Amino acid sequence: MSSHGRGHPQGGHDDNGRESSPYIELNRSAWAALADSGIEDPLSEREVAELSGLGDELDLDEVREVYLPLSRLLSLYVESAGQLHRHQEDFLHRRTPPRTPFVIGLAGSVAVGKSTTARVLQQMLAHWPEHPNVALVTTDGFLYPNAELERRGILDRKGFPESYDRRALLRFVVDIKSGCDEVLAPTYSHLVYDVVPDEKVVIKRPDIVIIEGLNVLQPPRVREDGTAGLVLSDFFDFSVYVDAGRDKIRQWYVDRFLRLRKTAFRDPGSYFAKYGALSEDEAVAEAERIWDTINGPNLVQNVLPTRSRANLVLRKDIDHSVRYVRLRKL
Repeated sequence: MSSHGRGHPQGGHDDNGRESSPYIELNRSAWAALADSGIEDPLSEREVAELSGLGDELDLDEVREVYLPLSRLLSLYVESAGQLHRHQEDFLHRRTPPRTPFVIGLAGSVAVGKSTTARVLQQMLAHWPEHPNVALVTTDGFLYPNAELERRGILDRKGFPESYDRRALLRFVVDIKSGCDEVLAPTYSHLVYDVVPDEKVVIKRPDIVIIEGLNVLQPPRVREDGTAGLVLSDFFDFSVYVDAGRDKIRQWYVDRFLRLRKTAFRDPGSYFAKYGALSEDEAVAEAERIWDTINGPNLVQNVLPTRSRANLVLRKDIDHSVRYVRLRKL
């Protein structure tokens, strides 16, 4: 499949003069054809409704045609990683210990629907008997608390790379890949817009861990002496980037803001309760201001540049459906 015009690195040309690429690109119908037609619907309509994010369209067709093939592909990677683990232990003449969890990184912009993608993949991967224990961790819990962001003067840069406790996040994934029996992750409340003190997510010997967040594919920072340390993505076994046109994502953010204005923002306990009383025009203006000053610049400066580092890209259309899939060749 051609990968022309998609805004990603191109290769040279093959012996027949055709432009080469390190990616395989499949349109929606070609990707959907990879699903096993003998498998029944992997999720019920009720489960699909529960997994859908606010404003993120999801139906059984999307599950069957996009996420079923993806879950099959990921299962192949998990199985292959297990075989490689056994071969390596044989090579080292070691008694084979349990394999460390398979870690999937999932990145993308605010409002692009990556949280829904993560939840769907968690449920679908857990349906495969080879790996029933699938954990999902979002990097929101590793944001610095609001008080610390205020102290540093970067509360208005929440979601930018510097707003995360990157050392704690790296320690977390190192513990996961070290095979620790139990690993704790902090939790985050979108209602109060802050990390919840003393509340942890307990991860116990999972088969697969999905780590979802804006900046999970960030490359290492080069130090003054020219060296670079480890980063989160160094410990990923596979990575997915959820993509869409910037104008589309901006509109989805505004639409979601308007829905929240009628729902969560009406909760007096919400950090954003002040927006609940806005008129629709005022809410649109405020959403556009937030996007144009915070989320949009973060996407352009930090998130979008990491797209080419992903093993697989899901490209969405205006209706939120995935229109093509780009997979890095092996």
